[in-house]
Amino acid sequence: MTRYLITSALPYINGVKHLGNLVGSMLPADVSARYLRLRGEEVLYICATDEHGTPAELAARDAGLDVAEFCRINHEVQRDLGERFGLSFDHFGRTSNPANHELTQHFAARLDAEGYLEERVIRQIYSNADGRFLPDRYIQGTCPYCGFEKARGDQCENCTRQLDPTMLLSPRSAITGSTDLEERESRHLYLLQSRLSDRLREWLESKVGDWPTLATSIGLKWLDEGLDDRGITRDLSWGVPVDRPGFEGKVFYVWFDAPIGYISATREWAEAAPDGQRDWESWWRLDRGADDVVYTEFMAKDNVPFHTVGFPATLIGSGEPWRLVDRLKSFNWLNYYGGKFSTSEHRGVFMGDALELLDADYWRWYLMANAPESDDTSFTWEQFAEAVNKDLVGTLGNFVNRCAVQVTRHFDGVVPSGGEVGDEERALVERLGVIVNEYNGFLDGLEFRKAAQALRALWAEGNVYLEAREPWRAIKSDRDLAAMTLRTALGVVRLHAHLSSPFIPSTSERIAATLPDTSELLGVGPELATSVLDLDPGARFVAPDLLFQKLDDDLVASWEKRFGS
Repeated sequence: MTRYLITSALPYINGVKHLGNLVGSMLPADVSARYLRLRGEEVLYICATDEHGTPAELAARDAGLDVAEFCRINHEVQRDLGERFGLSFDHFGRTSNPANHELTQHFAARLDAEGYLEERVIRQIYSNADGRFLPDRYIQGTCPYCGFEKARGDQCENCTRQLDPTMLLSPRSAITGSTDLEERESRHLYLLQSRLSDRLREWLESKVGDWPTLATSIGLKWLDEGLDDRGITRDLSWGVPVDRPGFEGKVFYVWFDAPIGYISATREWAEAAPDGQRDWESWWRLDRGADDVVYTEFMAKDNVPFHTVGFPATLIGSGEPWRLVDRLKSFNWLNYYGGKFSTSEHRGVFMGDALELLDADYWRWYLMANAPESDDTSFTWEQFAEAVNKDLVGTLGNFVNRCAVQVTRHFDGVVPSGGEVGDEERALVERLGVIVNEYNGFLDGLEFRKAAQALRALWAEGNVYLEAREPWRAIKSDRDLAAMTLRTALGVVRLHAHLSSPFIPSTSERIAATLPDTSELLGVGPELATSVLDLDPGARFVAPDLLFQKLDDDLVASWEKRFGS
């Protein structure tokens, strides 16, 4: 049987993540994992906090904490927020844990043994004002290719070109803004990516047509422009130590060790098993059984180069039979009123703020129904309220509430008996089967916006059916017809609870609990549509409270004022 390994880009440790981070990796990965589990598949969903690098050091300094303690605290914060958002990680690890240190050093040793590491003495930027070498990301300047004035020393976020700090025009310290910079010599290890270019191209070109064009085009662009060798060590104190003579006091570059965190977090998951029966290598090594694994990565577009070039170069160059990613789902950016969400500049809505306002399912639905798959999208409070009021309140919530009112009022809260299935019911089953099949196809293809549209259409069918049968009228003249109609409608409620769980898991649980005495639905196939006619009469229906609150104009205006626009 096929097994499914899922990873989402590791959230960085320097604070609470915003909605753009959430929809760009962790949330779609969770929807996919939940769908596959619903389908009956064996799934392992792995994530971790990315904890090394200068930003962690500086954030800890600003917080007045030791960097290790800062990371421990923020790991707990991010894990808690993930759980509250319903992210169903099988394990949420840490790149600062021993497993990642050991595996990072293992890969460096393997790359060295295979001839893909080289020592080089290079000239680096030293900030006299800061009293330290500046890591690439903490040197800003003008990109020599596109003229973007806030390019970083490792990459231009505007044109995505890979850079070296010495290439920047008008360089300055991103920490203090000081231009009192000078070049000094320092010895570092380089990964000879240029020697792996042909093998990377062959592998990446085999994914064209299967992956989003965004993912393959970014990776191939890097290869077309000529793949430079990459420095994988830094003059820092916080990180994975370089276990090599002459490199005391240096650590591995965060972008070298962070993707290895997917593997090390899987190892942590295995080691956490009380019976010791989990085999982490069977998920990652082809010589240990990973040939039956389908590995899918989820990430925003700025992470794509490191996962189409950097991490594969590490795995391929190691000379060991590691599982390379089979499917890479990349996303464009979710912006906030046309500007970027920003952790450093506190622009936009962050996960903690969002949960303070509303339960997670409101956000999960909006974000996935408007996921930035084909292009950048923009969050606005007006669009958010419209999606909640139209889809969650007006379509799904309205249908469940109508069923609850009628069954409670006319049949004492019990699934009614009586009546014969007619043409309306058979037509309903046929329509539902078509939509369920489309829904499955979109989720199989990782097309989340289309899957959300199909799910919305599935919800709408319940209201269409009630309007056609009008049980509130039928009860006056044909009680059996009203009974059969509401029994069928409750079958649709049960179907909604089952199939909506990847997108709105908490609400799905609430809906499912309204019919506790009914058999559990299995799988996701279109044959589920016939289950709406199989509900057993006599079961107690526990009418839920309103599933969602309507967002009125005054409330939305207050949020817009609070968070800006």
